[in-house]
Amino acid sequence: MSTIIRLFNITKVYQMGEEEVHALQGVNLEIKKNEYVAIMGPSGSGKSTLMNIIGCLDTPTAGLYELNGTNVSEMNDNQLAKIRNKEIGFVFQTFNLLARSDVLHNVELPLIYGGFSSAERKRLAKEAIERVGLSDRMHHKPNELSGGQRQRVAIARALVTNPSILLADEPTGNLDSRTGEEIMGLFDMLHQQGNTIIVVTHEEEIAAHAHRMVRIRDGKVERDEMVKHRRIAKSIVTS
Repeated sequence: MSTIIRLFNITKVYQMGEEEVHALQGVNLEIKKNEYVAIMGPSGSGKSTLMNIIGCLDTPTAGLYELNGTNVSEMNDNQLAKIRNKEIGFVFQTFNLLARSDVLHNVELPLIYGGFSSAERKRLAKEAIERVGLSDRMHHKPNELSGGQRQRVAIARALVTNPSILLADEPTGNLDSRTGEEIMGLFDMLHQQGNTIIVVTHEEEIAAHAHRMVRIRDGKVERDEMVKHRRIAKSIVTS
């Protein structure tokens, strides 16, 4: 399998007044196509900083980051924005949906920024919505959906550009445990369909869905191991 993400000796230093905070200290990590990886760590471990760098939301202080063979370590904000829109599908804990727009328009948004025609946007958005089991909710607005359905919309929006990686930050954090399990079942299914998935979480049960677990502590990779007991993907249940 080809390598999608390659981090070499990544450091990140923040200046907090007169103090330097070393959020990442020489992180080395490779993730291959179609891997399902969970990144874990306690508060202050550096996992959120690592997620921001992987997601091209931030740049490292030093080190090399290659995404799909492209060196993104030293790109400016405009270049990073283009890479994010093309290569990365984000799923956040808080859904980040437009309240006044229906499901179809919310899912279309990344394609608008990508310069797709109206007809192509609608076709691709409908396909992504179908993949997450929400075809019958296409013209509903977020306030007409349950929490689980809103997260499905966010996942469809992340998938619509056919990104290289799906990057999820605490994707079940605002959901009850049953709905959270259904969302993780959806991630399992998407992984089986060939998607590369990275989940950032502090919950062991969520991380257990991944094939591989990377534990971060004090800005370093403490452990990087395969998950022994895989869960079986559940069928989609519209919650």
